[in-house]
Amino acid sequence: MTTTKPNHIGRKIARIRELRGMKQETLAEELGISQQSVSTLEKSETVDDEKLERVAQVLGVTKEAIENFSEERVINFFNNFNDNSFSNSQGTFAAYNCTFNPIDKLVESYEENKKLYERLVQAKKDKVAYLEELLKKK
Repeated sequence: MTTTKPNHIGRKIARIRELRGMKQETLAEELGISQQSVSTLEKSETVDDEKLERVAQVLGVTKEAIENFSEERVINFFNNFNDNSFSNSQGTFAAYNCTFNPIDKLVESYEENKKLYERLVQAKKDKVAYLEELLKKK
């Protein structure tokens, strides 16, 4: 087994990409770079903040999640997943300790979408009224 430095950012990117079921080609396409560039990136011990932020966005995680990623946490998370403890004592992801009701968030999202739709409909009505006024003047 090869040992990599615990903060080898490229390796962390590769592992997160693999866990997401994403191929290097897909990541490359999303980043607008070649597959070879992704390979080089994943071999890099450090990555500049701007590029890391973009990679994180494509992988659907935060920059901090990449920086703090560890195999041990992932293993502990899945080992503890089935017992529903979700405790943080074994280093599991704290993000899974839900501090809100997901149904409330869903309803909130629905209400926001409804308001947005109503604003869009009103904007269309205003546009139609404006165009009718223009036609009447001609």
